[in-house]
Amino acid sequence: MQYFTSDTHFYHADLLGDNDFAPRLFPDVEAMNQAIIDHWNARITDQDTVYHLGDVALYFTRPAKVSYERVLAILTQLHGKIVFIKGNHDSRAFFKYLAAHDPQLNGQPKFEFHDVGVLIKYDHRQYYMTHYPMMMGIVKQIINLHGHIHHYAVNIKENINVGVDTPETDYLDHAVPFGAPFSLAEIEQMVAGKAEDFAKRR
Repeated sequence: MQYFTSDTHFYHADLLGDNDFAPRLFPDVEAMNQAIIDHWNARITDQDTVYHLGDVALYFTRPAKVSYERVLAILTQLHGKIVFIKGNHDSRAFFKYLAAHDPQLNGQPKFEFHDVGVLIKYDHRQYYMTHYPMMMGIVKQIINLHGHIHHYAVNIKENINVGVDTPETDYLDHAVPFGAPFSLAEIEQMVAGKAEDFAKRR
């Protein structure tokens, strides 16, 4: 199965606590990291693919290899194949390090990398996945899945924020644990809920 997430921001201490941008009520980054790992693995199996739409971690060290190693140690714990779409906090050097140290999954690379975006088709819809929200104009049956804006939503019904901090979980009829990637069924529910919400505004 296919799942979607963004903006895990592993190790990003400045997001801890109650703030408007990305409130993360954890005592420290280790607790936040572990919550994402646990909730991800409770939902994802090694037969699944997770599209991660950017900003894997925010953790800078000198040498950079130290932070790369620690983030890789987290990523190797996560179940499933991970398709990374580059966010503004993901460097090419970081992606190259991950590619060079890919732990492999089922005899294949565990990681896949894209600089800009990925388009997939599902049922009657196309999902264009990017880190930044895309202003695509009037398009039929194309939904932009994105991250980047954390606890905010784009005021366009075809844009769905799939980040771990997204407020668009309000369109779901159930709670999703923090850091658990969203299923296609949940994405479809967000799309339908947002479209219905916008229809009421007319």
